[in-house]
Amino acid sequence: MERNPKILVVDDDPRLRDLLRRYLGENGFQVFVSENGAAMSRLWVREHFDALILDLMMPGEDGLQILRRLRAAKDMTPIIMLTARGEDVDRIVGLELGADDYVPKPCPPRELAARLNAILRRTANMPSAIAPVVAGPLTINPSRREATANGIVIDLTGTELTLLEVLARKVGTPVPKDEIYQKVLGRAMQRYDRAIDVHVSSIRHKLAAVLGTSVAIESIRGVGYQFVVR
Repeated sequence: MERNPKILVVDDDPRLRDLLRRYLGENGFQVFVSENGAAMSRLWVREHFDALILDLMMPGEDGLQILRRLRAAKDMTPIIMLTARGEDVDRIVGLELGADDYVPKPCPPRELAARLNAILRRTANMPSAIAPVVAGPLTINPSRREATANGIVIDLTGTELTLLEVLARKVGTPVPKDEIYQKVLGRAMQRYDRAIDVHVSSIRHKLAAVLGTSVAIESIRGVGYQFVVR
């Protein structure tokens, strides 16, 4: 990337904000911090951010409400959630609302930096000459970051679009989960990790709303997922 990515950290813990500002700043990021949703909103209208690190549990407007508000406004800024260990329900809801990935607290700065770099590699400097992927009635245009079917744009997040592209490039062929995690989230699958499962579930609902049963993402037990055209 030609410039240092601009990151916003939203968390009500001042020690964590300071830790992440220092660590991420030392590792090539421009870091802004906010203690709550109101402070974040003031920054959001003034600056363009390449990614958002968002704590779910905050007083006032919590992280899930912020996430819902951004995605409802069609804001596709990559978002990494910070979640308390064991809070699987909030984690799943966050992914369903459009978060890209999550890091459990206590938050290891090195792991967070790796997650940020993986997401930014996916979204930055997209080649302009990648041919669209056509799978039955579905067309995925990686250069325009858009999926369409029957002339209708399917409302996908950046992560969902990348995941759908990975599967659609291998129509009828099972894609192992480990491969999906590396290509979509840029990391290895972790124990009890359901991030990709939740993203797949969201994509299924969105495809069904436009295409019915003409396409499907099938679960292949013990392997991963495959995209099929019926």
